[in-house]
Amino acid sequence: MKPVHIIAAVLLVVGVAVSAAFAADPAPNFSLTTAEGKTVELKKLAGKVVVVNFWATWCGPCRREIPGMMNVYEKYKAKGLEIVGISLDRGGWKDVKPYLAKNKISYPIVIGDQALTEQYGGIEAIPTTFIVDRKGNIVAKHVGSVTEEEFEKAVKDVL
Repeated sequence: MKPVHIIAAVLLVVGVAVSAAFAADPAPNFSLTTAEGKTVELKKLAGKVVVVNFWATWCGPCRREIPGMMNVYEKYKAKGLEIVGISLDRGGWKDVKPYLAKNKISYPIVIGDQALTEQYGGIEAIPTTFIVDRKGNIVAKHVGSVTEEEFEKAVKDVL
């Protein structure tokens, strides 16, 4: 093989590897139940932009970002936005139900566990938010709280 062909072959392989590294990863499916007994399954939300937000009732930054998320949800749900809040409270519904009774959250809240967080690459801190496009691929991840403006911009970029 001529040196030019070898270089071209290497560049082709490197180019494929680089483009694959930037490809969106499919979001791990989950099927979890709300406090009202409704099942929320990610794959059934295909065709929508889905925000998956890992949070907990004891997390101050999590609680502070919820009102902004609700505002954005109300503004864009008719355009195909869905938000799923996945609580990581260790006490499960015992901890979450009283919080929900005091704080009416307009999007579905479910309870997650360590196995689910591991499927999402491990959650190092909360809140951690993923944006899943209409094809079911994770297109953004944010660790830490976001302002309403930042959240709205991130959602609009995918809608």
